[in-house]
This record gives sequence, structure tokens and C-alpha cells, in this order.
Amino acid sequence: MNNIERRDKELPYISDESVMEEQKVCRRILQRLNTVDRSDFDSIGKIVEELLGKSENAFINPPFYCDYGTHIEVGKNFFANYNCTIIDVAKVKIGNNCQFAPNVSIYTAGHPIHPVSRNSLYEYGISVTIGDNVWIGGNTVILPGVHIGSNTVIGAGSVVTKDIPDWVVAAGNPCRVVKQITEEDKKYYYKNREFDAEAWEEICKL
Repeated sequence: MNNIERRDKELPYISDESVMEEQKVCRRILQRLNTVDRSDFDSIGKIVEELLGKSENAFINPPFYCDYGTHIEVGKNFFANYNCTIIDVAKVKIGNNCQFAPNVSIYTAGHPIHPVSRNSLYEYGISVTIGDNVWIGGNTVILPGVHIGSNTVIGAGSVVTKDIPDWVVAAGNPCRVVKQITEEDKKYYYKNREFDAEAWEEICKL
């Protein structure tokens, strides 16, 4: 197998010339995204669509960084705030209605821990999956192989090293479940602050 085939099978591979040629395509698109007029939302949206391919109503606040773009699959209404980094050596699949706060990083890439193996230049990528309706707090780091369930919130500053289930708030380093999300949580917008009547009426229509 060549190194692209090895990479895509989540086997150890070396970033040779063929691998770097794929990354060059992505970097040219990122150069445009990260230097576009930040108030030109239409142009940003079009570049994001070009970078990610199939997407519906996805928006990324630049700057944004990734290796390929083509290895990132997002659902409807994806939003990533400033300084998002997705090292998409392996597949990153993100569901519908997901939101990333600033400085979120997803790493599918890694290197062997033994220095001899690491110095061989072999590296790897292990896929990451995020379900629907997930909110990732600022400065969160998600490591290779992690699955985050649907309707879950990851607290700011978390380092997600293991799978997180559906319908929970999880936080910390390493990230752990803090609480279940229940129907009672629906009426609050921040801690013990309840939605006002006008906002609550709109929410109840959803």
C-alpha cells in the first residue's frame, strides 16, 4: 500500500510527497479563508463550503486550521468560532446543529510514544465522531478515537480522552460526566437564570 492508502485505513503511515500534495490543496483554500474580509459573510460561507464539500448552512469564523478539509464531514447548521483547529488525518464526523466555541481543537493525529518508533517518521490518524446537537466549550481539546454522543455539552477547557455518552454535561481534564441533561434544564439559559416569558414562548414553538 502507498502512504495515502495506509493513512486512510488508520494504519501507520509516513507523510511523503503524495500526502503533502493533498495538504497543499487544503492550505491554498485556508489561505483564502483566513485572509478574506471578515465582514464578508457570503464569501466566508462559500469558501467553507469549498473546503468541507457537502455541508448545509455551515459557517466558520476564521482563522481556521485543518490538514485536508475533505476528511471533515459536518451536518446541518455547523458553527465553529475563532481559532478552531481540526487535524483531520482521519475522518472527523460532526452531526447536525453542532456549535464550537473559540479555540476548540480536534486531533485525530498521533505519534508513537517510543522515541525509536517515533523517529521513524511513522504517524497515525484515528477517527473522531461527534453526534447531533453538541456544544463544545472554548479551549476544549478532543483526542484521537473519541466519540461524543448527541445532545451533549462539553465544558470549557476540557481535554476529552475517552468517549462521552448522549445527553450529559461533561468537563475537566480528563473530561468526565458532570450531570445528565433533563427536561428540567430546558427552562434555564445560564445556571439558575430562567428564560423570560417572551423568549420562553418562542422556545415552546420549537
